[in-house]
Amino acid sequence: MSKTFNAIIVDDEPIARDIIRTHLEKLPQLLVMAECKNAIDALAVLKAEHIDVVFLDINMPEVSGLSFGKLINKDVKIIFTTAHREYAVEGFELQAVDYLLKPISFERLKKATDKLTGFVQETEQEIRVKTDTPSDFTFVRADRKMVKVNFDDISYVESLSDYIKIHTNTDTVVTRETISNFEAKLPKLQFIRTHRSFIVSISNIVSFTNEYVEVPNKAIPISRSYKEEVLLRLQN
Repeated sequence: MSKTFNAIIVDDEPIARDIIRTHLEKLPQLLVMAECKNAIDALAVLKAEHIDVVFLDINMPEVSGLSFGKLINKDVKIIFTTAHREYAVEGFELQAVDYLLKPISFERLKKATDKLTGFVQETEQEIRVKTDTPSDFTFVRADRKMVKVNFDDISYVESLSDYIKIHTNTDTVVTRETISNFEAKLPKLQFIRTHRSFIVSISNIVSFTNEYVEVPNKAIPISRSYKEEVLLRLQN
C-alpha cells in the first residue's frame, strides 16, 4: 500500500485506544493524527484535519459510534471497533471498511487496513464521475412534466406517504417519490433528516430546541430516533 492514510481513533476507553495505536504504529502507511474519547471531540478533528479513516468504537456515552458514523462524510472511511457482534449489520449498512471485534489482534487489524486501498480507489472513481455531472439541482416529475429544483432553494421536504412536498423559498412542488429516495439525491452536508417525515435545509434553520427546528413560518418536529444526530450536527 503506497498511499499514506491519516487516521483518528475514537474510543472512550484509554486501554482500547492504546492497543489500536500500538498496532497502527507498526504500519508505516497509517498515520495516527489524533485520539478522541468521544464523538464530539472527533467531529472537531474531522473539521480541522484531512482524515482518511476513522477507527470508531460503537458503544460510547452521549453519542454512539453508529450515530456518529452517519455524520461522517463518505469520503472518510470507517473501521468499527467494538466488543459487540450484534451491531455488525448496522455497521456495514454505513459502508464500513471492516468491523473488528475486541480484543483486536495486530493480524486482524492489518487485514482491515489492507482493504482501504480498494475502498479509496472506488471513492476516487465516484468523484471523477460526479465532477462531470450537476450536483446543485435535480429534476422531479410534477404536473405531467419534469420540474427543476435547485437544492439551494429548498427550505424543507415533507413526506405524504408515497408523495413528498418540496417546500422552496418561493413555491411548493409535489411529486410521487418516497422521502428516503429524495434524501439520497440531496447534498449530505446541506440537509438534515429530523423526522421520518421531514428533511430540513440546515441553512434555513433560524432556531431549534430539543423538540423541533424552526424555519421561516414553520416549526418542524425532531423525533426521538433522529434527536441525537440532529443536536450533534447543529451544536457543532
